[in-house]
Amino acid sequence: MNFGLPQWIVLAVALFRVAELMLAQRNTKRLLANGGSEFGRRHYPLFVLLHGGWLLVLFFDIPSSTEVNHFFLAFFGILFCGRVWVITALGPYWTTRVISSPEFPLIRKGPYRFVRHPNYWVVIAEIAVLPLCFGAWYWAVVFSLLNAVLLWWRIRIENEALSLRKG
Repeated sequence: MNFGLPQWIVLAVALFRVAELMLAQRNTKRLLANGGSEFGRRHYPLFVLLHGGWLLVLFFDIPSSTEVNHFFLAFFGILFCGRVWVITALGPYWTTRVISSPEFPLIRKGPYRFVRHPNYWVVIAEIAVLPLCFGAWYWAVVFSLLNAVLLWWRIRIENEALSLRKG
């Protein structure tokens, strides 16, 4: 396979996701050790499959000679900053799983001052925008629809878990 700019971009996104998963795993272990409980464990593998599939499809389906749309790439960069803002705001409570305890605080700083579930807003946009960087609107639609179904399920689970917290 010939590597072009699209493959390098997708690879960079994948490497950041791996780093995030490592941080999430460390936070998950600590939160569970500090009395947290996992909610909605059954849906988590579906998110891994969706996000992994999204990156694999983009990596292998997009021709290496594809022109990159710089507007959408810049927008994806802004979304990346939003992702970092969310992770930073949650600090040790950020994880890719739903881990909660009545003893954990409700975070109300950073983007959480303005909107509920800011991470999901970022993810919704990322899943659409990255394929659009390569003109792959069909993958933007397919993965956005699949993500919408999973997020509908996930947000219900997370709201239930958060309702048990004080404050």
